Amino acid sequence: MHTPHDIGVAAHIGSYSDAVEVAPGTRWLALSGTPGMAADGTIPSDFEEEATLAWTNVCAALEHAGFTVDDLVKITQYLTSADDIAAHAAIRAKFLGSARPASMLVVVPALVWPQMSIEVEAWAARS
Repeated sequence: MHTPHDIGVAAHIGSYSDAVEVAPGTRWLALSGTPGMAADGTIPSDFEEEATLAWTNVCAALEHAGFTVDDLVKITQYLTSADDIAAHAAIRAKFLGSARPASMLVVVPALVWPQMSIEVEAWAARS
């Protein structure tokens, strides 16, 4: 079980923890930047579809390794447009439910492929 350490900052910004402590002897999983890309390499042109696919891919990677969103310790989300922040937050909330990993959201000018508008990087830990 992870221990959240909330100092009161995150509560004013979103649904995440200011810090998360992981117990000793825990198994770790690092997720690469995960885009909203289908198995055939296509990327939806609609941001909401792309973001949903990105989070679906994150959950699939977690499940493949025997983890769940409740094991997420830290997520970093990269968006290419600040206009997508609200839509992304709603989609992320559907996938995370009550999980509250430490979180960082960054708006960047571009991702590795110009048609990508989101990538999610994550760390998970499980006893």
